[in-house]
Amino acid sequence: MPPERPEEHPRRPRLTPAIADARRAVREQLAGLAAGDLVLVALSGGPDSLALAAATGFEAPRLGLRAGAVIVDHDLQPGSARVAERAAESARDLGLDPVLVRRVDVGAAGGPEAAARAARYAALDAAAQATGAVAVLLGHSLDDQAETVLLGLARGSGTASLAGMAAVTGLYRRPLLGLRRAALAQACTDAGLEPWHDPHNEQGRFARVRVRRSILPMLENDLDAGVTEALARTAEIAREDSEALDAMVDEVAEELVELAEGGCSLPAAWLVANPAALRHRLIRLVARVEFGVALSRAQTLDVARLATDWRGQKGVHLPGIRVERAAGRIVFTAAAEPAEPHDEAPADPNSDMGRGD
Repeated sequence: MPPERPEEHPRRPRLTPAIADARRAVREQLAGLAAGDLVLVALSGGPDSLALAAATGFEAPRLGLRAGAVIVDHDLQPGSARVAERAAESARDLGLDPVLVRRVDVGAAGGPEAAARAARYAALDAAAQATGAVAVLLGHSLDDQAETVLLGLARGSGTASLAGMAAVTGLYRRPLLGLRRAALAQACTDAGLEPWHDPHNEQGRFARVRVRRSILPMLENDLDAGVTEALARTAEIAREDSEALDAMVDEVAEELVELAEGGCSLPAAWLVANPAALRHRLIRLVARVEFGVALSRAQTLDVARLATDWRGQKGVHLPGIRVERAAGRIVFTAAAEPAEPHDEAPADPNSDMGRGD
């Protein structure tokens, strides 16, 4: 009787340029973590997140890290539980452990995209806390970054929105922001992986889908074939500028802001003497940090005029804040009155503005 043959293992995929690029991007993002740390891949089963899961499953052990996955079932379409379980099976096949599936209830606040995003990030936060993960990896690509910038331009949201998505934001990391979506799909093909394609990514009622399917291809065809890369470069430049200005304002705020019972104040002379970029950032910083209020541009300008265009006008009523000028200072105090509606929504600089892969 012939001896038993050892169990055959699945053949490792041939190392192609697409697979190598995805692995390199993950390796560079994870290199600073400590041995034994756990990272979780946010896995939808789509091409981007599946390529990320495969690259993480390969690179994490070589860096002494543990890698798992969390799959969020939004329960927004028939068969979503089967899609989530298929993604979980793919994660296990790639050697990820633990693999968590979390079903969420998506509300309606802010519209379907915003509600799904809020539910998803709440589930990811909870999964990281439950497992002790030090990072959650998101599969956003260079194309996603370009779409974010274009949508920010359309909304007129300023440099915070033009800066797009950060590679690292607290718990969250986006290793693939430098890679095109097509390259990630190729990495899946080269590795013999079969991604799931979200039908929501074909529905034109979503602004991001319209940008992805119509507007960006039109710009690529009629304006410049490199417009997607150019938009992503714009995000890098805007983020560098925005972070530098924010750091400057953080430093001066410690010297300029005078705290008082029920509020704080700023010297009007400093606001007048400095560029609008610093002036407006300081006003928004005070409102956000001291009162938990995100100001729109129109509201910020109303406050700034108390310094730059002072004609004895009355104070400015903001959501939960009253601002007035007294003795050469701009005084912020808490107000119990109902919040007035914003004339524009302040941009979330790290919003992916859609599900993504």
